[in-house]
Amino acid sequence: MSWWIIALVVVLVYILLNVIAYFLQERFLFKPEKLPEDFSFKYDNQVFDEYNIEVEEGVNINGIHFKVKQAKGIVIYLKGNSRSVKGWGKFSVDFTRLGFDVLMVDYRGFGKSTGKRTEEGIKRDLQYVYERVKKEVPERYIVLYGRSLGCGFATKLASMNSPRMLILEAPYYSMQSITKRYLPIMPMSLILRFPIKTYKWYKHVSCPVHLIHGTNDHLIPFKSSMKLSKLNSELSRIYPVIDGRHNNLHTFEQYHRFLEEILHSSLPEKLDPTETSLNFRKS
Repeated sequence: MSWWIIALVVVLVYILLNVIAYFLQERFLFKPEKLPEDFSFKYDNQVFDEYNIEVEEGVNINGIHFKVKQAKGIVIYLKGNSRSVKGWGKFSVDFTRLGFDVLMVDYRGFGKSTGKRTEEGIKRDLQYVYERVKKEVPERYIVLYGRSLGCGFATKLASMNSPRMLILEAPYYSMQSITKRYLPIMPMSLILRFPIKTYKWYKHVSCPVHLIHGTNDHLIPFKSSMKLSKLNSELSRIYPVIDGRHNNLHTFEQYHRFLEEILHSSLPEKLDPTETSLNFRKS
């Protein structure tokens, strides 16, 4: 077999792999759990209401609002890429115990939520939900929390609005940066339908940003948080969970202590360099 035939076969196989990656990527990026319309949510020792928000024709966003008495604020929790709020709801206790209401919503195609899943569509849905919350709760009492996949969408919301703070758990620089680690030979900038450019929106966030990340996270490396923080260093603070991996931060007491510190904090006063060693200079 001549060399040009071999080269042609290699090129054709490469093109075929790119086509497959383009059309099947959603199956790898999203692991949704579908729920029947009559499914009844149950959470022990939690008070909650279920909401169905019709964003547009054919698009219904389902969510759960966990409630506490005399709430200090509300956490809009944007979850990861798997399951539905049925399973994620148990994490609401991490915030209700600290006196905060929690709103969790399912993205399109997850749980009871409906609609064709696109990046732009999800961003529109979440902005619509945010505006609904804003009508009832002043923004100074709204906390945006992103977990893994939800970090990009939470950052986008924070860049377009003025919440009290943004908390990101295991954030990624961009979806392209993650997929490139596993498919280095693929032109991800061309074929990725969900690029979710966290870094692009992070620069425009004007509220305090708290990044919680496990130092042993092999899916989204800890350095992702460090890289993001440099884009908006004055407003960013990193909370490393020592030995934490991607899906187990909630099993570390350190993680829960971080949440206590973050949610009970107030906006810091602007630092005066003349009163600290920041003002020291080498002679």
